[in-house]
Amino acid sequence: MRIAILSTNKSLYSTRRLLEEIHHKGYEGVVIDHSKCFLVVEGNKPSLIYDQQEIDHIDAVIPRIGTSISGFGCAVVRQFEMMKVFTTVKSQAIMRCRDKLRSLQILSKSGVKIPKTVMAKDSSQVEQLLERVGGPPVIIKTLEGTQGVGVVLAETKKAAKSTIEAFYGLRANFLLQEYIAEAGSADIRVFVVGNKVVAAIKRQGLEADFRANLHRGGSGTPVILSAEEEYTALAAAKALGVKVAGVDMLQSSRGPLVIEVNSSPGLQGIEEVTGVNVANKIISYIEEQIVFDESDTVGV
Repeated sequence: MRIAILSTNKSLYSTRRLLEEIHHKGYEGVVIDHSKCFLVVEGNKPSLIYDQQEIDHIDAVIPRIGTSISGFGCAVVRQFEMMKVFTTVKSQAIMRCRDKLRSLQILSKSGVKIPKTVMAKDSSQVEQLLERVGGPPVIIKTLEGTQGVGVVLAETKKAAKSTIEAFYGLRANFLLQEYIAEAGSADIRVFVVGNKVVAAIKRQGLEADFRANLHRGGSGTPVILSAEEEYTALAAAKALGVKVAGVDMLQSSRGPLVIEVNSSPGLQGIEEVTGVNVANKIISYIEEQIVFDESDTVGV
């Protein structure tokens, strides 16, 4: 089996670990920089060109699409889908997750609990926006931020108004969410592969930072999920159609609240903190979808 990892940097931890596990299982792994591909749409023969050669004989693709190139990256994934290549995450699911408002709308419609969230394009509605999420403190976040970038905690009405007006002035799309004080600047990252939770950690932000991202200096500890937390993580991934996902939740007085579903979750933090070989779980999932499915059809 030949598995391609779509990544713009083959030295990244997640890319390296996936390659290691592909080779460990006896398969061939290749890294394709999707930003350097070009797509050929021709009749019934869609194809991809990379490094001056047509890409062929790929059995499965693991997309690792960065936010800065989401649109084109998803087009590459979609091209593989048109070529009947199995992908661990569909292009449509990636785009759903990248649009924070759209993903929250889908989660809400599916019955997954989320923090109170509002969005508006009219700067004259600031007072109403703050009122709808319970007033300050509030979380203000851009729709396309990642790893805690573009997320602001406004602790007073004055600070909230200033931040909102600044975002309006920059024509940045953003949303407001209620601040969950009881979460204590911590969240839970749940790693879902297929229809199973394979690992989970609690991420605690620095004392001076409400964001719990490990990339921003936060710390992580293994956590055993409650039945409700596990159900919520699986329901969130299912609602967005993501088979390999990092589901981020806050522990609140009214139960777990999903704040984001990441379609290209990093492996380093979750593997180092829990000791779980998550990369292996992903390759095993591909085996279940391709190798085992093919063996089931032999002789049919």
